[in-house]
Amino acid sequence: MNLANLLETWGDSNVLAMAGALVGFTFGLAAQRSRFCARAAVVECCEGQTGERFSVWWLAFGAALVGVQVLVFLGWLKPADARYIGPAGSISGAVLGGLLFGAGMILTRGCASRLLILSGNGNLRALLAGLVFAVTVQASIGGWLAPARQALASWWPIEGGASRDLLQITGVGPTGGLVVALLALGTGIFFFFKTHQRRWSLALGAIVVGLSIALGWFLTQAIASQSFEAVQIQGLSFSSASAEMLMRVLSSATSPSLGFDAGLLPATFVGSLLGALVGGDFKFEGFKTENKLGHYLTGAVLMGFGAVLAGGCTVGAGMTGGSIFSLTAWLTLIAIWLGAGLSWRIHRSMGWQI
Repeated sequence: MNLANLLETWGDSNVLAMAGALVGFTFGLAAQRSRFCARAAVVECCEGQTGERFSVWWLAFGAALVGVQVLVFLGWLKPADARYIGPAGSISGAVLGGLLFGAGMILTRGCASRLLILSGNGNLRALLAGLVFAVTVQASIGGWLAPARQALASWWPIEGGASRDLLQITGVGPTGGLVVALLALGTGIFFFFKTHQRRWSLALGAIVVGLSIALGWFLTQAIASQSFEAVQIQGLSFSSASAEMLMRVLSSATSPSLGFDAGLLPATFVGSLLGALVGGDFKFEGFKTENKLGHYLTGAVLMGFGAVLAGGCTVGAGMTGGSIFSLTAWLTLIAIWLGAGLSWRIHRSMGWQI
């Protein structure tokens, strides 16, 4: 059955949800087995080493860049239609939101996607932080925190289209994007095998994590091209998906219709759970004396507000938006790393446990 028949039989929303489930399950399983974690990568860099976690993250990012830029080069993806480039954005939102998100993920010991992965491993601290994160995201979209978010975003707005497309700004075009992507993947392979030597399973997991970003873009673009309805092309993003899942759980009457995000979160959880069970990593973990509840709650709030202000999380804005060379997405990614590094250094200098 081809895609057109699938859409006719099941409907756009159900097919999008199935696409989200496929991408989420792939990402969740690969991220769990490869121990993919942006926070751990930042901490390694702050400690003056590019070790296991950094090499896994960089290899995944390089794979995402190559996978997506190959799609663009072949004409199978039109980034100009994506929300990271097409509509107007905010430079101030990207920078400030990224800084807040980075500081928050140090406190919660993981970014939004990592909290979901850890929840599937039985980590109740991550589950609680993830719930607070989802509530804060919803409050920042249309609740009490929305006015503050809108005010900060209005400090430095930017027009959509070419003004947010780094490949057009620099004039290198799709060919230049593919070259940069290949260089990123090449350095990722170098760092990985310098650190891991012959651990092929981790390399495969990191590459699959990156390619799941490309898979999300590819599937939603394919559905959009075949559908008679307006379909937003998108990739992995866990901030908006978290808020949507929260609303779906609280009230079926007011929850949005099914779509890509509806399948993404539960399938990511299932993929991580399966990986934990297969690898013997599943273990219920609660709060201990050294696990400060206040750190987790504060970090979750900072991440939730920062994600909406910046337009995404480390995976959503950083990898998904970064893979199509969105200016604001790259600013967000850089700001997340800076915010996390600054938060880590402050904690170390004050002798606070994180």
